[in-house]
Amino acid sequence: MTAPHIAPGARVKDETDEAAAAAHVQTLFNAIAPTYDRANHLISMGLDRHWWRKAACAFRSTLARPDARILDLCCGTGDMTAALLKVRKEAAASVGAAEPLTGLDFSAEMLTRARVKYPSPDVLWVEGDAMHLPYPDATFDLVTAAFGFRNLTDYAGGLREIFRVLRPGGRIGILEANQPEGLSAIVYNAYFRGLVPLVGGMISGDRAAYKYLPASVARFPRPPNMLAMMRETGFADAAWDGYLLHAAGLYRGTK
Repeated sequence: MTAPHIAPGARVKDETDEAAAAAHVQTLFNAIAPTYDRANHLISMGLDRHWWRKAACAFRSTLARPDARILDLCCGTGDMTAALLKVRKEAAASVGAAEPLTGLDFSAEMLTRARVKYPSPDVLWVEGDAMHLPYPDATFDLVTAAFGFRNLTDYAGGLREIFRVLRPGGRIGILEANQPEGLSAIVYNAYFRGLVPLVGGMISGDRAAYKYLPASVARFPRPPNMLAMMRETGFADAAWDGYLLHAAGLYRGTK
């Protein structure tokens, strides 16, 4: 199946060069790291915590296996990684020692805060590029990303890289924002395109960064296109679970 035409990946300033686009995204997230958590919780009205938990629970069967290797991409300040760890401990409480989870991000400033927030020996925090993962083929049983995949400079390339590092039978989980349609879109656009840059800019002092965030959602593939890309990459059982009037949702699939 050939995926419909879509934007190739994130662009802060309509760059045509992927390296320049990646550098701009990295600079942006390093800049907003000090206020990132506070802004996100306020903008999402606290729903981000619920969504991380819900997404993590979708992979409880994999997390329950102490030998399963887990990678959380674009981990930011570590909240999705922490949600995965919590579900793992609940699911495998009587199993004994488990493989540490890995949280990976290319923003050093974000990782600095992740290490302070979650100084657990059960998590390895790694600075790295999701487009060029520092792992051999077939390394992980689960790869997740929460609200970070849309910042990759090549969406199809990002899926191929995840597919590469997953073991056969391994699972992918991408929790991502979405642009609703119909009546829901009217309220969503008024809030996300109008208030988010204002509120985020006031908290962070960087209004341009919070203009990029709604623009990145508008640029990101809609669920039918994203699912087509996943199938084209080779993922089986590709599915999407919409959250809150489809303003966000979880993409799932199996290698």
